[in-house]
Amino acid sequence: MKIVIPDDYQDAIRTLECFAKLAGHEVTIYRDTVRDLDTLAARFQDADALILIRERTSITESLLARLPKLKLISQTGRGIPHIDVEACTRHRVAVAVGGGSPYATAELTWGLVLAALRHIPQEVAAMKQGRWQSTLGLGLRGRTLGILGYGKIGSVVAGYGRVFGMNVLVWGREGSLTRAQADGYAVAISQCDLFERADVVSLHVKLMADTRGIVTAADLAAMKPSALLVNTSRAELIEAGALAAAVKAGRPGMAAVDVYEAEPVIDHPLLHLDNVICTPHLGYVEKDSYEQYFGSAIDQLVAFAAGQPVELVNPQVRA
Repeated sequence: MKIVIPDDYQDAIRTLECFAKLAGHEVTIYRDTVRDLDTLAARFQDADALILIRERTSITESLLARLPKLKLISQTGRGIPHIDVEACTRHRVAVAVGGGSPYATAELTWGLVLAALRHIPQEVAAMKQGRWQSTLGLGLRGRTLGILGYGKIGSVVAGYGRVFGMNVLVWGREGSLTRAQADGYAVAISQCDLFERADVVSLHVKLMADTRGIVTAADLAAMKPSALLVNTSRAELIEAGALAAAVKAGRPGMAAVDVYEAEPVIDHPLLHLDNVICTPHLGYVEKDSYEQYFGSAIDQLVAFAAGQPVELVNPQVRA
């Protein structure tokens, strides 16, 4: 099969152990992200299959109409808001989804919590400029960690908070609240209650039509001036423009974000705020996580090539 892998920023895919499973296939890898339809069509025109790195490239009706040879999209991870599945089905393109570990993103989340509350990036920068102890940070023990969305990642982050001696408070759908209570955590009486009481709020909600903009300007305005908002989930969970405005207004007093509406980021309002830590969507970007995500995506592709497709979200295309 002719396989195209776009958006491999670090040229990392070739270094993975699972890449050897593609031996015998013709693989083309692109390291940059492009949005232009003509460029994407030219790059993908001879592909039998695409392996997509998370949600970096959108697959639209207009693009699919120009890819008559395409038979399979193998997606790293289970999230596919960037893929028009109905259009794929119309064009008889199978879409396979995979899995991954929650730990890489949870670990980065906790790294951002520590970095933000102890002002680690600012202190490192100040020391390199010859200044010694220029800020006063905040500890975690005894403070309240608010978890919005108690799924795989949210539950791991809650566990980290418990180990650090924090009071964990959860809000989310009924399933989230039931699981959190079963694990011994307190639940908020409302989303507003979570934002009002928490010293750290961490977002772990899946992006869907009904969760887009679920965190409003009013939620952010209810936070303490000393509080921290952490988002390693999806930028679109927060009302457009609300976070930058809220941090400028001082509620919350700090933010740490790993996700943005359009990636990769060249410029963004949050990059210009001293009380915001920004990282370039590193949540899942570590070797073990990549081996899991790409191992799954490659296994799906190999199975498809062998006539035994697995994990298809539109199996009717194989009828």
